[in-house]
Amino acid sequence: MRLLRFHHLVWGKASSDLRFCNATCAQRGAVLAVSRQIPENVISQAVERIHAGLCPKCHGAGPVDVYVHHRVFSLILITSWRSTPQISCRSCGFKSQMGDTILCLLLGWWGIPWGLVITPVQIVRNVAGMFHGPDPLKPSPRLEKAIRINVAAQFLAQQQAQKATPVAAK
Repeated sequence: MRLLRFHHLVWGKASSDLRFCNATCAQRGAVLAVSRQIPENVISQAVERIHAGLCPKCHGAGPVDVYVHHRVFSLILITSWRSTPQISCRSCGFKSQMGDTILCLLLGWWGIPWGLVITPVQIVRNVAGMFHGPDPLKPSPRLEKAIRINVAAQFLAQQQAQKATPVAAK
């Protein structure tokens, strides 16, 4: 038995036997479903190629992997925080983590109560990422997941483009 929330019933988006909160979530669900059907050898080749390739940010030498940087911004009663994965080389990952650490130190504390709670968490997460990043000798599971999702999204985009292209009359 599946639990449906009120907002799913009223505003939800149905896709086959599943119901999503909106069209964006439904599209993500479709990408996930396709990503699980991609053969392992296709994914492993793409992962190895990207891991050994050039950094997409600075175009410098790899290895390339996923580095997550964390930030928080607070203003009195409002606190916003997020974690952003980034496919890049170690140097670019470190720079993003350092930049967000500085942002947290300057702008994170000013919200009550969440700014005071979340700021140290995000700072520790950034510092831990700076000193304990992915193993440079092998691709991380995060990189594999990101590439799997990207390949699935590209496949779906190609399918939609082919459907949108009118067939020439003979």
